[in-house]
Amino acid sequence: MVIKVFLATSSGSTAIKKKQQDVVGFLEALHVDYTPLDIACNEQNRMWMRQNVPEEKKPTNGIPLPPQIFNDDSYCGDYETFFDAKEDNTVYAFLGLAPPPGSKEAEQEKKALIVENGTHADDSKTDGAPDDSLEVPVEERNGKAHGEEEQAEDGEAGEEEEEEGEKEAEGDEEEESEEQTEQAAAEEEGQEEEELHSEEEEELLELEEDDQGSQEEAAE
Repeated sequence: MVIKVFLATSSGSTAIKKKQQDVVGFLEALHVDYTPLDIACNEQNRMWMRQNVPEEKKPTNGIPLPPQIFNDDSYCGDYETFFDAKEDNTVYAFLGLAPPPGSKEAEQEKKALIVENGTHADDSKTDGAPDDSLEVPVEERNGKAHGEEEQAEDGEAGEEEEEEGEKEAEGDEEEESEEQTEQAAAEEEGQEEEELHSEEEEELLELEEDDQGSQEEAAE
């Protein structure tokens, strides 16, 4: 892979010269190999640069200004995007290069990889195995706790049924005692009526006997 930097060596713009110097100086400080391509003196370089800069990266007039940076035929960006990458310590990623060991960018990628792997590990732990931090009673794991709860519920239901049965039995006993009381009262009334009736009959008999006795006396 070859880093290509399109420059205008004879540009009259101070701003363009400064930007080009910043890009070239920073690449040299990082010891990044690059190839400078002059568009001011080489029409072919100018046409190639203009054709290969993406349309969305071109200014409104359609003519991109130097410096423009490529990795072989792949477009990397202009000065503004290069400056942003330099501020974020992501120049190697901007250029499409692997950062050298020990560089800030390499350390950042290493940390990001560790965080990503750690996150994936946590996700897999959460999705796969149950969370050990949540203590589950052994009885519940074996299904005993659930069985005991069912037994307790059945026992409570049985007690309730027994209580209802006792209440019904008490009610039946009360009804029977009431019926017996009523029956006894009715029998007493019947006995009293019979006694009255027998007394009335006795009185009638006595009256009849008295009448017969008086009639016999009168006949004599």
